[in-house]
Amino acid sequence: MPLFVRVVPELSLDKAFDYAVPADLEGRDLLGAKVRVPFGSREIIGYVVELLDNVAELTEASERSGRRKPLRIREIAEVLGARPVIPRALLQLAQWMSEYYCAPLANCLKCILPEAVRRAQPGYLQRLWVEAVPNLDVALVPAQLARAKAQREAWAWLQEHGPGWLADYIHESRIASAAWKSLAEKNLVVIRPLDKERSPFTEAAVPDDGGHALNDEQRSALALIEVESARPRPKSILLHGVTGSGKTEVYLRAIEHTLERGRDALVLVPEIALTPQTVERFRARFTGRKIPIAVLHSHLSTGERHDQWQQIRTGKARIVIGARSAVFAPMENLGIVIVDEEHESSYKQEDTPHYHGRDVAVMRGHLEGVPVVLGSATPSLESYMNAMEGKYLLSRLTKRVEVRVMPIIHVLDLRRELKGEVVKKGSKPSLLAPRLVEAVNARLAQKQQVIIFLNRRGYATSLQCPQCGHTEMCPHCSVPLTYHRAAQRLVCHLCDHLVPAPTRCPQCGFDDYKYSGAGTERVEEAIDETFPNARIARMDSDSMRGKDAYRRTLHAFSDGLIDILVGTQMIAKGLHFPNVTLVGVVNADLALGLPDFRASERVFQQLMQVAGRCGRGEVEGEVFVQTRTPFAPAIQFARHHDYDGFAEQELDFRRSLEYPPVQRSILITWRGRDEEKTRYMAEQSAKQIMELVGAEAEGLGPAPAPIYKIKDYYRYHLFLRAARVMPLSRKLRPLMLEAEWPEDMRVSIDVDPVMLL
Repeated sequence: MPLFVRVVPELSLDKAFDYAVPADLEGRDLLGAKVRVPFGSREIIGYVVELLDNVAELTEASERSGRRKPLRIREIAEVLGARPVIPRALLQLAQWMSEYYCAPLANCLKCILPEAVRRAQPGYLQRLWVEAVPNLDVALVPAQLARAKAQREAWAWLQEHGPGWLADYIHESRIASAAWKSLAEKNLVVIRPLDKERSPFTEAAVPDDGGHALNDEQRSALALIEVESARPRPKSILLHGVTGSGKTEVYLRAIEHTLERGRDALVLVPEIALTPQTVERFRARFTGRKIPIAVLHSHLSTGERHDQWQQIRTGKARIVIGARSAVFAPMENLGIVIVDEEHESSYKQEDTPHYHGRDVAVMRGHLEGVPVVLGSATPSLESYMNAMEGKYLLSRLTKRVEVRVMPIIHVLDLRRELKGEVVKKGSKPSLLAPRLVEAVNARLAQKQQVIIFLNRRGYATSLQCPQCGHTEMCPHCSVPLTYHRAAQRLVCHLCDHLVPAPTRCPQCGFDDYKYSGAGTERVEEAIDETFPNARIARMDSDSMRGKDAYRRTLHAFSDGLIDILVGTQMIAKGLHFPNVTLVGVVNADLALGLPDFRASERVFQQLMQVAGRCGRGEVEGEVFVQTRTPFAPAIQFARHHDYDGFAEQELDFRRSLEYPPVQRSILITWRGRDEEKTRYMAEQSAKQIMELVGAEAEGLGPAPAPIYKIKDYYRYHLFLRAARVMPLSRKLRPLMLEAEWPEDMRVSIDVDPVMLL
């Protein structure tokens, strides 16, 4: 039994404190336990991260951390919960994250433990449960209730349906609560409070047909996964399959194999919008076999998140599906991890620690000795290069299932398509090319469905006065305000600042603003005007506000109640609608001009993914890509569905600049309210950092960030490139975490950044 433990407080401190283990805790499993400990004049909550067996070990560990030998070691006050809340493998993972991502260990532990679980008191919902008294002679009951009709009906209901929740039975049977309470007073039933798990599932699962027969490529991919599952040190597997090639069926079969071995499965998806369809597909396959499934994502209520987490922690849930944070699901019998759409940037956490869900999943698989399957039609260049170098295994699905052909992609050069249009004075310029309009009409006439994609929300990206040139800017960020017409307001998509939309220019008084750029709201309006008889829905973060908004919209589209679905990137990936036969991309080159070396890769991935939403049924699909840069490599390679060609050219470009994935990178950002002080601190700190890392890294900056000001903070970047990250992280971590910065200064370290804006 350990005599001492090291505890990390539930504060944003990168420090651990030592406590003695009292005699009454002998035999308790303390590693990963949630404890209450004395801290100064108060008691706080913390987590045990290390066990120490004797005073010598304690002293040695204290000296390594730079602290003096403790004179008096206080005891743990209380262990909270019957078992540790953090499994050992996840504790290991948190410690790796803290070191690799240069983040306080406490912050990493908060990623692993959702707020609902960190609360001191249990978060279960208690409800009344009703059941018949055990060993009751039911033959005597009718005589006891001869003169009580409502009580007889309640008793008959209970006999037919068995034990259940009292509130549900009152609602379903329409028998008043007084009748049930009278049965309890007569000692015929027992009514007692029980913990009731809140389920995020609003509908029963519809069983599927058990899946289609696998083709040769799918069988080969599944065999590779099964072979790796049997190895003590399996490699990660990149499953590169074109859209519609049946990657999900491979996932399902691999999970079946994992369950047969008595192990559990974790599935990550990048978007909440994908979760409903993914969950329904998995529930259809496994619910009939009595295999519990849990979900974890940000749209769960606090209570639902608590109950789902507890289901996972206690081992009741065999399959866990969720977005980025689900990588920390507290599973102790993990057998496989699947990361769908592994290329997606939404797997990257914006706040400290800036972890990447895909990379953390790979490390978790390594720590727990289970295979990690990374699936994508457009793999990130990082994963692709790892596969080419043999760090990952590669399995390809090159054909769509049932020999369906890839959609034909038409590139519409807007410089020519709209050249002949006569725009009347005061009218809005056309957003849809005539060929796209004609194609949509043809599909609608055949009762087929259409997706229109634009990765920008709002009505217009800016309001500009055509007379004096004044643009409405965010007062807190160095970006224009986005115009939202439905709400008649201007919104900053970085800081959420909003103001009513002006009716005239504040500079010159001109009363006719020019709308610059288009968002999904404006595209929806244009489609409504162009196709007045079509049923239209918009799917973006503005319109999908309700808890079940994603699920309801996707169900309506799946049921044929929507003809045209307009949306941002949330409709561009992973969704399967066989009746969608046409996809229109309104502005394909929207992101090509961004000052980010990954801009071309993102545009290529978006085009390939959104094109993959059509032609998944019996009818061949078509894609119309509107652009003013038709010969950009990202657009041309996407036009020919040529991932390998794009990857080869893009990697040559990255090699010439020694940019990721050829080299690794770290982005350090200084943010301060005082412009001059921020610049000075960035320059002085950068000098110190470059001296520290020496020849191990090359630095660019410090320089003003492309978006110079966000939320009243001025921003400076230092971009580091190196052959290896961990040696750099070990040097930077103590420097950045122990530095004393001014109160109005924020410094962050983003290891393996995916956005440089």
